[in-house]
Amino acid sequence: MSPLVIVVCILLVTFGLLIFSKLPPAAVFIGALTLTITFKLAPLDDSLKGFSNPGVLTIGALFMIAAGMYSTGAVSILSEKLIGRPRSILKAQLKILPNIAFGSAFLNNTPLVAMMIPVIRDLSRSCGLDAKKLLIPVSYASILGGTCTLIGTATNLVIAGLVNETLKRGGADLPHMVPVGMFDLSLIGVPVTIVGLVFLMTVGTSLLPATAEGLDVKGEVRRRWFRVELAIEDKSPLIGKTLDDAGLMASDGFYIMSISRNRNKLELNPDITLVAGDMLSFSADVSGAKGLWATIGLKPLYSTKEQKADRHRHHLVEVVVSRRNPMIGHQIGEVEAADRNFEVWLVAFARGEAAMHYPLEETVIQAGDVALLEVKDRFFYRNRNETDFAMTKKLRGARIQRTDKALLASVITGTMVFSVAFGLMSMLNAALLAAGGMLLSGCMNLEDAGRSVDFSTLMVIASAMGLESAVTASGLSSVIGDFLGLLGGDNAYMALAVVFLGCVLMDAMVTNVASAVFMFPISMSIASALDVSFMPFVIVVMVGASCSFISPVSYQTNLMVYGPGKYSFGDFVKIGIPLTMLVGVITVFLTPLFFPFHV
Repeated sequence: MSPLVIVVCILLVTFGLLIFSKLPPAAVFIGALTLTITFKLAPLDDSLKGFSNPGVLTIGALFMIAAGMYSTGAVSILSEKLIGRPRSILKAQLKILPNIAFGSAFLNNTPLVAMMIPVIRDLSRSCGLDAKKLLIPVSYASILGGTCTLIGTATNLVIAGLVNETLKRGGADLPHMVPVGMFDLSLIGVPVTIVGLVFLMTVGTSLLPATAEGLDVKGEVRRRWFRVELAIEDKSPLIGKTLDDAGLMASDGFYIMSISRNRNKLELNPDITLVAGDMLSFSADVSGAKGLWATIGLKPLYSTKEQKADRHRHHLVEVVVSRRNPMIGHQIGEVEAADRNFEVWLVAFARGEAAMHYPLEETVIQAGDVALLEVKDRFFYRNRNETDFAMTKKLRGARIQRTDKALLASVITGTMVFSVAFGLMSMLNAALLAAGGMLLSGCMNLEDAGRSVDFSTLMVIASAMGLESAVTASGLSSVIGDFLGLLGGDNAYMALAVVFLGCVLMDAMVTNVASAVFMFPISMSIASALDVSFMPFVIVVMVGASCSFISPVSYQTNLMVYGPGKYSFGDFVKIGIPLTMLVGVITVFLTPLFFPFHV
């Protein structure tokens, strides 16, 4: 069996598993890469090039930078100012997508998308918005925005570099080949981006999957609900906002039960303006309680010690009161007078499965009660031999944001972006320096940095690059190129459409940059054969290779939202095909108007 046939079979099986099976994408791609190595379909160094590729390493560093921005609250603060608390998917998309597209026209879209993932997760929790309706549009908006300028994507820069190299080698013999300017692409990219965003916010929303509800009925019945009581801190960013604007009325994991001011209970309504010292009571499950505890500007009411400023070092634990606990028989309101040998702050309390409808300060502690406590590191050491609690469990994924470092984290990230934008250093170099700056400055710790890296996404990207080597070495890419040349025929418009289609097909099999590099000489040959200007083909290759909507593996931002959104391969295909067709029609129609075939 020829290498070409083996590669085709491996690709068919790979995409079949991605579409029809529930295997993790990383497992599928590593398996496919293993087969190409086993059959020696490409040199070993080429097959493994993705694991040492600067782009893959850059994405890993950017995950850490996004974690630093999030752990300091910088992302949350910026999100609050730019996005607020939208109450519908359309309002959220109107706030998010144009900003992402504009930013991607001038900045690398990878860090933008990396920082938007936790923002959308928070919006999903606090505003009840379906993350599945937002994550794919964020990736697509960043891709569309990248088509607007020469520096919008690496693809554009690669093609512009190839044009310059061709001119230096005597390619000026080609009809009307000239260097690509900074905003030449804007004539096509801006209309494409506007129409694409409109599509995403209208038809596209109906094509996106929705998070299934009510599938785990038994789990819902067994879910324990806590009574959570928190107060508005002095200088809290929530002061002056209404309950509704602050996102505290209700969410997937909690709903507000009451609000008190100066120990007087207020009539509950969404338009109450919050002031310092307001006491809020919620009914929340564990997930909702974790989110409320981590909300900037809220603090626990009851503690054994006065609250400290270094809350970002604290942990949230779930405990069960044992029969030997000396607080049994005492009211929670008396906990501050207790002389305890470790510091704890009470966040939530539960007895049974339903939240209590009376204030916690009046609750008499009993054996078997469950509490969520904010504690310091020393709690785990001092409590190891204690008998106060029958069970102690540290809750993962709960962390207070260190807002005093928010400005510093923003400066570090901004310096990284602008150093790359002005060509002072490579993206990898800047990202590694920024990640190191986040660690050294205390914007994040080593544990958060390690946990933030999505290694499964990195494995998929690295494996996909290895598969591209097999596609090229086996001769499959040459076969596709020859076929596209025949399809183009003698019609210039048809030739443009074929080049765009070729870019899209190659995107689905290899990376977008590899697709652009592969299609460049093919489009150059087609332009020469037709004796027309090469510039329309340059623009079409740039747009076509960048618009990687159909496959999650063809563009790194697609892969970045793939896992967090819990999408399937088919989800990208369903919305990606009509969006690609729309972009293709606009590109093929507009390009000859601004870049004529005959000058």
